[in-house]
Amino acid sequence: MIGWHQLRKDRMAILSIWLLALVALAGLFAPMLAPHDPTNTNILQKYAGISLTYPLGTDHLGRCVLSRLLYGIRTTMLAAMLTMCITMLIGSALGLIAGFFRGKVDGVLMRLCDVMLSFPAEVMILAVVGILGPGLFNIILANVLAKWAWYTRMIRSSVLQYANEPSVQFAKVTGGKPFYILRRHLFPRISGEIAVFATLDAGWVILNISALSFLGLGVSAPTPEWGMMLNEAKNVMVTHPAHMLAPGLAILFVVMALSFLGDSLQHAANPAMHHTRKKGVRPFAFNRRKKSVRT
Repeated sequence: MIGWHQLRKDRMAILSIWLLALVALAGLFAPMLAPHDPTNTNILQKYAGISLTYPLGTDHLGRCVLSRLLYGIRTTMLAAMLTMCITMLIGSALGLIAGFFRGKVDGVLMRLCDVMLSFPAEVMILAVVGILGPGLFNIILANVLAKWAWYTRMIRSSVLQYANEPSVQFAKVTGGKPFYILRRHLFPRISGEIAVFATLDAGWVILNISALSFLGLGVSAPTPEWGMMLNEAKNVMVTHPAHMLAPGLAILFVVMALSFLGDSLQHAANPAMHHTRKKGVRPFAFNRRKKSVRT
């Protein structure tokens, strides 16, 4: 379980939460914050500089960069959230079933996971998107297919740690139904680990979505998306290098915030590890002390 009191004391975690919240709010209220329509083109304003009318300038079609950046939050963050929710739902359900029932059910699910994990995730994502074609739905489907097996195996290993606890065994002996035991005893125990897995991997999903759009396999134009903005800016990287800064820094800060938050959640879920790292305990200090006493 996550120690929320300890998490509140972590300044990096609080800063990451505030940053992610501000980004989410900016995307939610993009129609009110964006100064222009993100798909409206004006060739006469092509590559316009920074001004009050265009706070971040315009791109090669005269579209407002700031407006596209704000609306791009919706596309990138929404795709990442949907991907993580679907992946964690499938992984949690199959992991709980495999770890609780074991036997043939566990064997079949683990062999299926072995097959899926034998393919590199990036290769599978490119293959699925290459076969189905570009599009937001296909990106989400490709990422889910590439990651559900890993989550299933990780959550199964977490369930095995708690399956033999007295409370779980008592619930079985007293005739508790499997669904009740999974919902009331096992799922609350692994919910903290699920949150850690989802937060740490959300940055990886954002990078994948942006990379596919950058390669032309993701969201199709004129939909504003950070990876697509980088793809369009790379053609003028020499003459107008500033056009890559806005989407590039947006991806960098969001992924960093998710990584720091996931690390803080991991420390909060395992206070012993955090205490050891904070105090700098050396694993061989006891042996050296014992040896010095002998001498």
